[in-house]
Amino acid sequence: MRVSVIGGSAVPPDTAAVTAELGRTLADRGHTVVCGGLGGVMEAVCRGARAAGGETIGILPTDRRADANPHVSVPIATGLGHARNALVVLNGDAAIAVDGSGGTLSEIGLALAHGRPVAGLDTHDVDGVEAVGSPAAAVDYVEAAVGTDP
Repeated sequence: MRVSVIGGSAVPPDTAAVTAELGRTLADRGHTVVCGGLGGVMEAVCRGARAAGGETIGILPTDRRADANPHVSVPIATGLGHARNALVVLNGDAAIAVDGSGGTLSEIGLALAHGRPVAGLDTHDVDGVEAVGSPAAAVDYVEAAVGTDP
């Protein structure tokens, strides 16, 4: 399954470590990471997924594939700015939100509007987002919600 991972573009080291663990967990379970392709949560999840041999797709707000973080295996340049947020969530079967501010909130709203299950790790408290306490719990939730065996 493809899982959209959304979150802050600049995060503290402890959040980056949790997010890298999330990426490793997703890759270990055979899932592809979809993200916005830049820094912060996006870079950390891609770093973790790639370290575990996983595939990562970065849907960039810019028109240059070279702007992707070095852990994106498939960069997609859009030139759409924040409008690319819809493409990030629509290309995942579920979403996991980590940290974040306004851009993350918009992606959560878009994911919920399009019927994507959303797990949240230390993110916005929004109806429809399943708050979880660990990367493994986040992956467990989206797998169960989509109907994918671990």
